[in-house]
Amino acid sequence: MSDAVKKKETDKDNDVSLPGHPGRLNFHEAAYRLKKVVQHTPLMYNHNLSRKYDCEVFLKREDLQVVRSYKIRGAYNMMSGLSEAQRRRGVVCASAGNHAQGFAYSCKKLDIKGVVFMPVITPRQKINQTKMFGEDLVEIRLVGDTFDDCAVAAKAFTRETGSTFIPPFDDYSIIEGQGTVATEILEDVNDIDYVFVPVGGGGLSAGIGACMKKFSPRTKIIGAEPAGAPSMKAALEAGEPVTLPGIDRFVDGAAVKRVGDITFNICKDVLDDMLLVEEGMICTSILKLYNEDAIVVEPAGALSIAALENYADRIKGSKVVCIISGGNNDIDRMPEIKERSLQFEGLKHYFLISFAQRPGALKEFVNNILGPNDDITRFEYMQKTNKEAGPALVGIELQKREDYTLLIDRMDQSQIIYSEINSDDKLFGYLI
Repeated sequence: MSDAVKKKETDKDNDVSLPGHPGRLNFHEAAYRLKKVVQHTPLMYNHNLSRKYDCEVFLKREDLQVVRSYKIRGAYNMMSGLSEAQRRRGVVCASAGNHAQGFAYSCKKLDIKGVVFMPVITPRQKINQTKMFGEDLVEIRLVGDTFDDCAVAAKAFTRETGSTFIPPFDDYSIIEGQGTVATEILEDVNDIDYVFVPVGGGGLSAGIGACMKKFSPRTKIIGAEPAGAPSMKAALEAGEPVTLPGIDRFVDGAAVKRVGDITFNICKDVLDDMLLVEEGMICTSILKLYNEDAIVVEPAGALSIAALENYADRIKGSKVVCIISGGNNDIDRMPEIKERSLQFEGLKHYFLISFAQRPGALKEFVNNILGPNDDITRFEYMQKTNKEAGPALVGIELQKREDYTLLIDRMDQSQIIYSEINSDDKLFGYLI
């Protein structure tokens, strides 16, 4: 058999058929196209997580990618296939940040002019990075509060200008590019039992899932998305993509109101389970990764690790891969990350407390109510009425979760008049 025939047969063996796609995808060919642009990121054994969960945990470090996330894979894979006419008309994307950076880097590499639509709330660090990668070839427009808002504006601009829209997830070329994360994993380690994948719009999970099911069918693919933006979970339960009425935008790299139609059709077949992870748990994982392993990840990048807790009993003795999807974390967000983590761990509580209007009342509270390791981290009187101070907003940080019951008991025994804010979502959102 000639080398040409052997190559053709090998390529055919590597083809992957996907629902609704008229042809076939080849993740290995995509990996070859990307070879000179992306880094083959490390698959690193993590001692702390392996010891904690009594298994082998490997981290696929896409936070070390050239644009600090996997998004460059899909963007470059699609853009490199555009015709000369399409390149001349330019390209457009909508992104919460990471896709924009991969898009901008690809524009620079391929010498294509591009326009990036980003939500107004996008962290400044991601905006600056996008400008740095695209330089004079990329224009940035901030529109709307969510990815979905700016996507509408981006698609309208695309129609008006005749340019080409480069979607962040809902396209076969994008999915093919993201799936090259899996080809690298399979080059580095065998006999994988579980791969935990962060899910936003579904491009990464569709690509990794499709590739793994073809070349490592015994591997279970576990999707993880933020509890405040459960778009894939809702789609799987409904049997089709649904638009969520509202989402928590905190995990900005994975917070979308609606997953893609193409990605859903693939994910429903390749995902073995779909987990929701509390934002507070994600924040705790971010802090532990930083403090214990000196790894800086963004909220979406910590999703797969945070999800391990839900599978603690099932992964014992297994070989597990967690996709660290990105490391574009703005340092200005760290106070909020710590705050959310403390609340999730039961160590930070807020109260409205009506102190007796007499001298020494606050001192008595500190001396008699607070435990020896409790700390007041916030104190402010609310609006005065009838020339008297209203209730005080008091934030209390504990060292141990169990100290909360003791604190409440002491307040009840001393007949302190208080309302707890943590359990009241509306009040908490208004005051904190």
